[in-house]
Amino acid sequence: MHPLFAVLKAETYPDFRERMRESGCTRCALAEHRTHIVVDRGNPDAAILAIGEAPGAQEDETGVAFCGRAGKMLDELFAAEGLSTDEHLLIVNVVKCRPPLNRAPHRDEAARCRPFLERQLALSPARVVALMGTTALRHIAPDRAKGRLAEQVGRFFQLDEWPGREFVTLYHPAAILYNRSLEPVAREHVRALAARARTDGMPAPVPPGG
Repeated sequence: MHPLFAVLKAETYPDFRERMRESGCTRCALAEHRTHIVVDRGNPDAAILAIGEAPGAQEDETGVAFCGRAGKMLDELFAAEGLSTDEHLLIVNVVKCRPPLNRAPHRDEAARCRPFLERQLALSPARVVALMGTTALRHIAPDRAKGRLAEQVGRFFQLDEWPGREFVTLYHPAAILYNRSLEPVAREHVRALAARARTDGMPAPVPPGG
């Protein structure tokens, strides 16, 4: 069986993760200069699935998604709601290899990686999916990406192709680092997302000293 076919036939998320990391995928030109295939970060059984854009330099070096400055910003946003990104989230990207100079992935690159993203969605039990930034929104819900991102962030919606899931668009943490004026509203969106996830069975945060 071809390694990439084996990835898509994985029946459990941990099996997918291992097969994807070891696949040696060359479906697009991003494979030429990567150090690691960056599959994810977090808990495969998490109630929240977060989808970002692409690995950056630190992610490419370590093979771990969202471990750089943007990842730390994401950690802070969820920690403020009593949630750990390693325990309560599974964090993935539209593409699994770093684009040159951290540019956004091209349409053909995202298209070639999409089967792997779809398999991640299918194997995740998360009922709430956070689309972090324009690239994730454009890839998952293109009809909603035609206007300004500010008109979409914080809005919950459903998609016919993913019944039983609820989606929400968030500002990408890298955008917040670039423009700190986005942080207050971004925190409100994460607060609403955390509340939504808890209605689906996620434990409430333990009070300090509790």
